[in-house]
Amino acid sequence: MDFLLICLTIIILINYCFCSAGDRSTYYQKCLENCSKLNCSEGGQNFINNFQQPLILYITWWSCIDECKYDCMWKTVEGFHERNWQTPQFYGKWPFIRCFGLQEPASVLFSVLNGYAHFKMIKRFRKDVRPDSPFYWLWHAFCIVSLHAWFWSAVFHARDFPLTELFDYACAFSMVLMSCYVMLIRLLKYKIPRFALLAITTFFFTFFANYVMYLSMGRIDYGYNMELNILIGTFTAICWFGWCTYNRIRQPYVWKCALFVALTGIVMLLEVIDKPPLFYVFDSHSLWHLTTAPLVILLYSFAIDDCKYLRKKEVENIANKKEP
Repeated sequence: MDFLLICLTIIILINYCFCSAGDRSTYYQKCLENCSKLNCSEGGQNFINNFQQPLILYITWWSCIDECKYDCMWKTVEGFHERNWQTPQFYGKWPFIRCFGLQEPASVLFSVLNGYAHFKMIKRFRKDVRPDSPFYWLWHAFCIVSLHAWFWSAVFHARDFPLTELFDYACAFSMVLMSCYVMLIRLLKYKIPRFALLAITTFFFTFFANYVMYLSMGRIDYGYNMELNILIGTFTAICWFGWCTYNRIRQPYVWKCALFVALTGIVMLLEVIDKPPLFYVFDSHSLWHLTTAPLVILLYSFAIDDCKYLRKKEVENIANKKEP
C-alpha cells in the first residue's frame, strides 16, 4: 500500500507548476516595476537614495530587486485577500515570512534538526559499536553523506539561488543513492566476491557524477529528478522489506528497519499537500522535514543492533573454526 501511495506522489509532483498566480498578476508586476525603478540601480542589485539595509539582510544577500519582490509579494497577497481570493503562489512557492533573512525559516530549522539527529546518533553508534565490526565504515560514510545533504538543504531554504538549488537537489539525491548503496552492500556482502563490490561502488559513484553533470547543464528537470528519486527509493524500500521479512525470526531487531522504511513512505505523503503555510511559516514540506528527524534515531538503532549481531556471528565462526 505504501508503494502505491508513493507512486501517486510521483504523478502529483511531476505536474509541478513553475509559474504561479501571484507573480503572473498585473498588480505584482506593476508593483515590482515601480519598486525597482524607484529604489534599485541598473541590474537590481544595489540600492539608490542612500537606503540603509539591515545588516542581517545584507549578510544573507538580499539585493534590491529581492527586497522589491518580497514587499510586492505581501502587497499582492493582501490585494488577493481583499477580493476574497485564495492566497497565491509566487514563482511556484507559497509566501513565507522571512526571519533573520531566512526565506523559509521552518524548513531551515528542521533541516538543521535532521543533521543534528545524524550527528548525535553517529556518536551513539561509535560508542556502542566496536570499530572492527562489519559495516562500521559503511554507516559512517552514510552519516557523512547525510550531514552534507542536510547542510545544503538548510542553505537552500535559507536563500533560494540557482547554485544553492543545484547543491540541494544533488545532495538530496546523494542521500537517496547512498541509502540504496548501503542496502545493497549489506544484503550482498557475504554473497558476492570483492571485485563485484568494487564494481557496484564504482557504478554508484559514476552514476552520481553523471547525475550532477546533468543537473549542471541548465534548468533542473524537476519531473525527471522526482521520478529518479522515487524509483530508487522505492527499489530500496522493497529490498529492505523483503530482507526484513526473510530474517524476522533469526534477527528480531530488523523490525526497526521495516518500520523506518514504512514510516518514511507514509510521511512522504506530506509532500502531496499543497496549501498555504500555517502562519506563513510552517508548510507541508517543512513538516515533512520535521517528521524525518525522529526516524533517524530508528535507523541508527537498527544499524547498531545489526553491526553487533554481525560481529557476534563473526566471533562465533572464528571460535568454531578453532575447535578441534
